[in-house]
Amino acid sequence: MNSLDFFNARLEATISPMDFVKSAKLHPEKYFLVDVRNGPSEFKKVTIKDAQMIPEQDLPNRLNDIPKDKEIIVYCWDVWCNTAAKAAKFLLENGYQVKELTGGIAAWREMNFPVSACTEGATDKDHCGC
Repeated sequence: MNSLDFFNARLEATISPMDFVKSAKLHPEKYFLVDVRNGPSEFKKVTIKDAQMIPEQDLPNRLNDIPKDKEIIVYCWDVWCNTAAKAAKFLLENGYQVKELTGGIAAWREMNFPVSACTEGATDKDHCGC
């Protein structure tokens, strides 16, 4: 793979927080945003506004909760976490159209975009799984 192929593939597989906000305002019905973070609930006090909480480790049992007619946007903790990449790969293998939100919730919060208090907490047995 050459550099051009790499960057084309990267742009096809990801969306920045700024681009997502812009596109979701124009086409809110197009997207299904999923917080795939694993980990203890005390670390997941906020989520991106309107995101569905489906931890990556629960995806195999929750596919019926994810619509196939929307573009799925997944995110995890930050740029160092690969949980969203694992989730995206799994969803792609199962026939979904998926992109990873670059920078995760850390980038989202850094840009002061809207967040909500988490409504679906994980249990203490959960782990990051990065």
